[in-house]
Amino acid sequence: MAEEMNDVEVLTPEVGDVVKGTVTKVEEKQVIVEIDNCKHTGIIPISELSSLHIEKASDSVKENEELELKVQKVEEEAIILSKRAIDADKAWDDLEEKFQSKEVFESEVKDVVKGGLVVDLGVRGFIPASLVETHFVEDFSDYKGKTLSLMVVELDKEKNRVILSHRAVVEKEQTDKKQQLLDSIQAGEVLEGTVQRLTDFGAFVDIGGVDGLVHISQLSHTHVDKPSDVVEEGQKVQVKVLSVDRDNERISLSIKETLPGPWADISNKVKSGDVLEGAVKRLVSFGAFVEILPGVEGLVHISQISNKHIGTPNEELDEGQTVKVKVLDVNESEQRISLSIRELQEAPKATENDYKNYQPKEESSGFQLGDLIGDQLKKLK
Repeated sequence: MAEEMNDVEVLTPEVGDVVKGTVTKVEEKQVIVEIDNCKHTGIIPISELSSLHIEKASDSVKENEELELKVQKVEEEAIILSKRAIDADKAWDDLEEKFQSKEVFESEVKDVVKGGLVVDLGVRGFIPASLVETHFVEDFSDYKGKTLSLMVVELDKEKNRVILSHRAVVEKEQTDKKQQLLDSIQAGEVLEGTVQRLTDFGAFVDIGGVDGLVHISQLSHTHVDKPSDVVEEGQKVQVKVLSVDRDNERISLSIKETLPGPWADISNKVKSGDVLEGAVKRLVSFGAFVEILPGVEGLVHISQISNKHIGTPNEELDEGQTVKVKVLDVNESEQRISLSIRELQEAPKATENDYKNYQPKEESSGFQLGDLIGDQLKKLK
């Protein structure tokens, strides 16, 4: 209905109409509004101010604020209005677009409730506890007032149900970052990473959003029984990229390749003439390999194992045996060290058999040892 008053058309709104008004007074449980071109006073009950529960009207609106409102009821002296209904109508259209496009948007956490978090999107939006973070959160009290990036994961207007997820946003960011890294990383690069977890077969290292595997054989230049002997979770390490399998999202890394090799500067660590102690690592037909430094083995040739003649090295040595060796030669460029055990052994004493085979030279006196022995034998007869 419309009336003429001072040449201005005055309207009497009907239920369902959308009107504009200005807040003239904010009371504790309701708001008074002057409706444009209407002689009736508008009232917004506190329950119609927000989709969320609020304690006082001033939490939602302020005096002189201009609002768009929906008529809920027309009474003789006042018109009951709703801000919440307008907000909800706009919100559902907006949320539908966000849901279809998987848009990421930000919203402030208004309340922490049992089972999750609540935000005001014009309608009540709920973030279940399991969809807040990628990791377990024991206490959500710090989240109230915090702004989160969100995605709509479930929408049902009939049930007034809006389910949101911050976890989905984090996972999407991690996936995008991982893909970017997989596309850009190249074999041969040396990167810094953090050891994430240890397994029996190696260590997984985070190199900026994606994990790569350092196989146990690539942890050190020396033999490793278990990864925890070399690295620990949370440790910062330098790694070299060995290979990238983009289809299967697998990256092979090496810590060993970033470390100085055991043969580096070996000529200054080991010199000819040094006497060292080491363990027999391998026996072969031509000698024995002895580890004199971690990862550094030298060869004791079969001729240098003993002062006596031997047919095979295992006549004198066992694998794992600790021996003293003398360094004969060091060749750093070819990574070869010649060792000797024989040179540290005492020379064998002459035996009776050695004398039997002895043939002395003739003496200047003109007679031979045999003649002397012969003369002595004649005297004994």
